Amino acid sequence: MVFEYAPAPESAAIVDIRPSYGLFVGGEFTDGHGEPFKTVNPADESPLAEIACADAADVDRAVAAARAAFDTVWGPMPGAERAKYLYRIARIVQERSRELAVLESIDNGKPIRESRDVDVPLVAAHFFYYAGWADKLGHAGFGPDPRPVGVAGQVIPWNFPLLMLAWKIAPALACGNTVVLKPAETTPLTALLFAEICRQAELPPGVVNIVTGAGATGQALVEHPGIDKVAFTGSTEVGRQIARSVAGTSKRLTLELGGKAANIVYADAPLDQAVEGIVNGIFFNQGHVCCAGSRLLVQESAADELLERLKARMATLRVGDPLDKNTDVGAINSAAQLARIRELADAGEAEGAERWSPACELPGEGYWFAPTVFTGVAQSHRIAREEIFGPVLSVLTFRTPDEAVTKANNTPYGLSAGIWTEKGSLILWTAERLRAGVVWANTFNKFDPASPFGGYKESGFGREGGRHGLEAYLDA
Repeated sequence: MVFEYAPAPESAAIVDIRPSYGLFVGGEFTDGHGEPFKTVNPADESPLAEIACADAADVDRAVAAARAAFDTVWGPMPGAERAKYLYRIARIVQERSRELAVLESIDNGKPIRESRDVDVPLVAAHFFYYAGWADKLGHAGFGPDPRPVGVAGQVIPWNFPLLMLAWKIAPALACGNTVVLKPAETTPLTALLFAEICRQAELPPGVVNIVTGAGATGQALVEHPGIDKVAFTGSTEVGRQIARSVAGTSKRLTLELGGKAANIVYADAPLDQAVEGIVNGIFFNQGHVCCAGSRLLVQESAADELLERLKARMATLRVGDPLDKNTDVGAINSAAQLARIRELADAGEAEGAERWSPACELPGEGYWFAPTVFTGVAQSHRIAREEIFGPVLSVLTFRTPDEAVTKANNTPYGLSAGIWTEKGSLILWTAERLRAGVVWANTFNKFDPASPFGGYKESGFGREGGRHGLEAYLDA
């Protein structure tokens, strides 16, 4: 007898989505002077709210508010006092965790159990962690008396809206900087709820400012002469544009860009454990992960058995309502991203790779894509070279460890990688040779606030998280 899962929807009643939202500048919500836009629920394409759009004058107001707060309040404040605000924010995030998780899933499309069990707990953990650093900056290894840089302009992506906000804002505030942050156009709602949390925590006005809008708003923020530090997470193409725009200025810059991670499975690996890691590596958050394990490199002698087990596991994945606690794979974030995934998947078939997806009924409304695996992939195929940013896995094989490393490094990216083997010596040998900022061993997609994250090559530069994440926000 096969037992079916009964629906287990999380109630959306805990979230109060207002019809419209303004900008958060100087501790108050204000009107924007650009053309407002709507955010939609990717699961059913229903409109959620009208969002204000910041133009250059609005960005100028936000930067001025951040500068005033830095000069008069936040910059001179002792670290122990700043820490109290960060601790308070962390506790409020925990208290409002259910509300934040539901809103994130509605606005982004990710399964509620991911936003509830991964995203929001990590958000609180980052604020707790950096609160602990606020009065210990002289012991961080960046000089005996490091000073804050000033006003940070931060631009974050749509795949982890609230978590990326925490990665950016927590270290900046701990170091004594003030912030102007622009969330992604398609996922602004949790950032705007975070603005309410800042008010609830009685954070001094102007310390955190949030300006919403599209690319033009981000460009105005990045190029503003009053910004001392730019932090960007997003596409490699936009990262290049930002690097060009700040070249020749005194602005500091950190970039966390795309990835095309290799997940290497040796023949002696515990295959069932590896399958779980592969599934987590590429189907977590619908593959909307910069460090997703989108290239599976499996040793030839184990390839057939591993693929059989992988397909059996993929057949159990539940695709559907992001608010259903049984859902494994939610909605693609936007129509534009769905079109990109479809284009690259079609290119994989056209170039000769074999496509397979488990039988699953996709909802009739919204943006959906079935979990997909390609076999017979060559390194020249687009699906092996370009970041798909969706639930699409490309499988390549290798015979020797040297070949595995060569294939893994044959990419312009260098953000992350995974290694699966029972031999500790082989883990260390492989990790030493991989050109990737983060290397997981017998696991994947594990994050900790105390551990730095970042990449090499076209995956960007600088580190976020851990002691290393303080460096970009300090002047020694």
